[in-house]
Amino acid sequence: MKILDIFDRFNPYDSVINKPYIIAEAGVNHEGSMEIAKRLVDEAKEGGADAIKFQTYKAETLASRNSPAYWDTSKEPTKSQYELFKKHDSFWRDEMYELKEYCDKVDIEFLSTPFDIESANFLNDIMDVFKISSSDLTNRPFIEYICQFNKPIILSTGASQLYEIHEAVGWIDRYKNPLALLHCVLNYPTLDRDANLGMILGLKSAFPDKIIGYSDHTLPKDMKVLEIATLLGSVIVEKHFTYDKSLIGNDHYHAMDKEDLKLFRRNLNRIFKIVGEFKVEALESETLARDNARRSLVTVGAIPKGKIIEESDLTFKRPAHGISPKFIGDVVGKRASFDIEEDTVLKWNMFI
Repeated sequence: MKILDIFDRFNPYDSVINKPYIIAEAGVNHEGSMEIAKRLVDEAKEGGADAIKFQTYKAETLASRNSPAYWDTSKEPTKSQYELFKKHDSFWRDEMYELKEYCDKVDIEFLSTPFDIESANFLNDIMDVFKISSSDLTNRPFIEYICQFNKPIILSTGASQLYEIHEAVGWIDRYKNPLALLHCVLNYPTLDRDANLGMILGLKSAFPDKIIGYSDHTLPKDMKVLEIATLLGSVIVEKHFTYDKSLIGNDHYHAMDKEDLKLFRRNLNRIFKIVGEFKVEALESETLARDNARRSLVTVGAIPKGKIIEESDLTFKRPAHGISPKFIGDVVGKRASFDIEEDTVLKWNMFI
């Protein structure tokens, strides 16, 4: 499945929950190594991701030199955004094109979040959909520039008030770009108690005509957070991805790895077997129960041939091999065709 399929198939009136489109957010966990970047692609594919997403930026255009950290500095000790981004901004146009070609070869969708006009321009040549970071939700000129590519947009909503999301949606709607909104908490890592997955339903309520998903920053552990997000109706789920969670710094410490991703896929398969179909109907496996646990009309005492049936002649007992109690009004007033013994499950051929 491709990300465009998600937008093409979206029906705001369909309440059915499906397996989500999974984005492995590699970001800059390649740390400037193409070999590692391709390893991330391979492992995301092996783990079962639908897409792998990188980040494309230059420190000079992203952060001023005195931008303070907003992450857990006990895990990533760099206290300047500029200094951290400078460590990881070596991948640019040529590297993204090479990764796009490799993703095509491996058969996983390539995505990358642009953080400036230049990266947006060249990424437009190799992506069907644009991802805009939570950090740019209030960046109107950048959002409007991306809208002019006339492509679907995925917008994360971390650290945003509802009115700010409405503003950003308004800017995008003026260009008529299909839009997905991802609930996100902008803490690295996000504590489980702060995940606030209820906001997924809040976004669904506030923006019923938009695709709603979830971008996760919690520690992977048992992947239950993503499972819950899925059951709340997330059409797209995104989570940071690494080849080694024990690595120090940046996004490794709160990322999932391929084994976490496999676990999530296995759990989803089991969950959706349990969820089953959304069409309301009796299951074939319930046939025996329908026949034996439901009730039939049964005689209270013996009924002689020719007697007109009264309601006091009848009760209802298991199994459902005879006339359903819902037809009691049709049985009362009929005449017995022959002598009927006490405790007999009634059939229609017993009356005239």
